[in-house]
Order: sequence, then structure tokens, then C-alpha cells
Amino acid sequence: MASLYTHQSSNIRKTWFLMTVFFLVVIVVGWAASYYFGNAFILYIAVAFALIMNITAYWQSDKIAIASTGAKEADAREFLELHRIVENLAITAGLPKPRVYIIQDSAPNAFATGRDPEHSAVAVTTGLLQILERSELEGVIAHELAHIGNRDILIMTVAVVLVGIISVLADFFLRMSIWGGGGSRDRGGSPLMLIGAVVAIIVAPLAAKLMQLAISRRREFLADASGALLTRYPEGLARALEKISGYKPAMKRANHATAHLFISNPFGGEEKGRFLVKMFATHPPVPERLSALRGMRV
Repeated sequence: MASLYTHQSSNIRKTWFLMTVFFLVVIVVGWAASYYFGNAFILYIAVAFALIMNITAYWQSDKIAIASTGAKEADAREFLELHRIVENLAITAGLPKPRVYIIQDSAPNAFATGRDPEHSAVAVTTGLLQILERSELEGVIAHELAHIGNRDILIMTVAVVLVGIISVLADFFLRMSIWGGGGSRDRGGSPLMLIGAVVAIIVAPLAAKLMQLAISRRREFLADASGALLTRYPEGLARALEKISGYKPAMKRANHATAHLFISNPFGGEEKGRFLVKMFATHPPVPERLSALRGMRV
């Protein structure tokens, strides 16, 4: 039977495999744009723009996420138990205690943000505090601390940068095609190569987005395993996920920009049995997460 350690190692390997494929997609897109236009200058502009925009977003990621959800800093006296759980688990994980926030929302959910452990924050909804027992809340907080310890914000920011590069390149390509660009075409390039370049540019943004979502789902599995390793009690997180997923209404301020940060889909209950829904989901299906957690050996 697989242990918590083997699940953790497997998820890390799969994440970096996806990131490697992601980089290869960027290289293919760069080649296609350069070949079609016969000029690499536009590629440099697109890459620089995407990098500047996304790196800026990375440095401000915690402020953006907290502001978009309406989270407020949790009073240390009113939410004493929550602060104690966060502090104790942070010490166990060897992390500095993150800032603690509360979201006034009856939908049970939580998220972590911050570019590194020294600039991190954990936010939970009032609904989460109302329905979870202590061991279940510890499982959720451990999951969020795992995101911080695993540098998931960095990984996801790199993914966003790559999606941005590909999307900007594709946009430039389509606009230039409409305006009559195409240096390689004008010089009589190979028709098959030109067709391949066009197809690569058009399909790449969709492939990149799917890759980003796959990485996001893989990070959730990794955080589940790492969180269970931290508490040594996978059943606590499993029961918490059952309760969270059982709540159907969406969060009041749910939005697609921050959906991947939450421990569970902030738009409400999952739709089952639909391939496209699963493909474009930011989170793995809860039954798969429960099966992985309950199949682990502590």
C-alpha cells in the first residue's frame, strides 16, 4: 500500500513533468510565430509583456486574493482557537505563522496565498468554522499550510506566466494574419510548415490552459498528501472535504481568477459524470481526493 511519502513524491514528479511539457509548448509556439512571420522581434515584445504583467501580479498575489474575496484579518481574541491551530501546525511544519483572515460567508471554504512563507496568509470562511470539528479544521489548515510550504503560489504563477506568453503570442499572430503579415509565407516557405505553424498557434492557448488546470489539480493532490502527513490523520481532512463538497450554494464573491486557490470549488457542488466539466475544473473530483486520502498508510 502506498504511504503518504510515496503519494507526495509521485505528485511532485507529475507536477514537474507537466511543467516541462508546458515549457515545450512555449518553445513550439515561439518557433511557429518566428517561422510564420520571419521576424523574431514580435516574439520578444510578446514575451516581455507577458512576463512583466504576470511577475507584477505574483508580487501582489496575496493582496489581490485577499481583496477579491473580502477577507478581513481575524481578531486574535475572537478567533483564538483558529489562531492556535494555525500557529501549532505552522510550528510543526517548520513555517512562520501566516497571517490569518476570515471571510464572512456561509459557504465552507479556505485558501492560502503569498509569494513565499514569509509573506503568506491563510483565510477561512465563517461557514467552515461553523460546520467542522477541530480535527477536520486541522486537516484543512494543514492542507493550506502545505500549499505554502510546497511553494504552490510560485508554481502556479509560473504557469500563469506561460499561459500569458502563449495567449499574447496567439493574439499577435491572429491580428498580424488579418493585417496581411507573414514573412515566411511571402518568401515561399513550405506550405506544410506554414500550416503547422498556424495550427500550433491556434491550438496552443487551449492546450496551455488545460495544462495550467492540470497543474492546479495536481497541486491539490500534493497538498492533500502533505497536509495529511503534517497531522498524521488523513481522515480529518477527508471528512472535512465531504462536508465542504456537500454544501451546494456558491460563495458570495466567487470568481474564476482566484478559484484555484480554494481547497474546494467556490462555485458550489460538483457536476458529476461530465468529461468536459472535469477537464476544465480547477480541482480534482472530491471522490478521487477521498480515495487517495483513505488509501494512504500513515
